[in-house]
Amino acid sequence: MAKILVSSCLLGCTVRYNGSDVAVNSKDFNWLVYSQEIVSFCPEVSAGLPIPRVPAEICGGSGTEVLAGTARVIGSDREDLTDQFILGADLAPRLCRDKDIKFAVLTENSPSCGSNFIYDGSFSGVKKKGVGIVAARLRESGVLVFSQHTVGSLGGLIEISRSI
Repeated sequence: MAKILVSSCLLGCTVRYNGSDVAVNSKDFNWLVYSQEIVSFCPEVSAGLPIPRVPAEICGGSGTEVLAGTARVIGSDREDLTDQFILGADLAPRLCRDKDIKFAVLTENSPSCGSNFIYDGSFSGVKKKGVGIVAARLRESGVLVFSQHTVGSLGGLIEISRSI
């Protein structure tokens, strides 16, 4: 049984900016939840942001650029939330190290957790290719990151990692 870091909102926790969760109706995701050791994590809540909170998007790049200091996380109210989002991102690899976690399943499109897509910073619902801050930080630390849409690829890797 592998330990997997999973975004809390994917597990039914109402921690998203608007106090909701993200329903996942997937055989692969259900297999993961019921057969592996799941460690729930919400970077925004862990960093002290409230529920509900204003929507936030990365402006000027993606999570990699936020970590490099060349992009910012801005709320729809124009407040700069970069420091809080970086704090949440910094907590994730520590948790993974402490619990010996090698895999994460994070919420796609999130400025924290997006692993393939994030919103473009215009608050118009437009998505672009890119990674969130937590996904970028976890990848830097060697954790393999998946979304709720790509979790099917994880099963085989769990089996391979057991035999190593």
